[in-house]
Amino acid sequence: MSERDAAEQSSDTVFGAIVRGEIPADVVYEDEHCIAFRDLAPQAPTHVLVIPRIGLSGLQEAEAADPELLGRLMQAAKRVADLEGLGDGWRLIVNVGEAAGQSVAHLHLHVLGGRRLAWPPG
Repeated sequence: MSERDAAEQSSDTVFGAIVRGEIPADVVYEDEHCIAFRDLAPQAPTHVLVIPRIGLSGLQEAEAADPELLGRLMQAAKRVADLEGLGDGWRLIVNVGEAAGQSVAHLHLHVLGGRRLAWPPG
């Protein structure tokens, strides 16, 4: 992960507030790099969001020095899928920008599963 200022530890979004413990969330997994919690408006029987603890607004903001962080988010998504029993298949989605459906300006991955998922998604 790149070196970021302490001010970027978490964003001024609802997700930043969850990271800081100011807003409760149904957490299913967390470690020193990320936190994963159930989506309040699930689009599948299992819908968990995985977010970094730092305030990266989206994938478009990731820097060349961030592959470790991005890899840790992917590992956390797999851990969530394992914990949720999604061995028969699951989808990982990253929306980049408002036009793609990103509604919170804090990088987040959607782990969806628990039913057959259609393609194309949208």
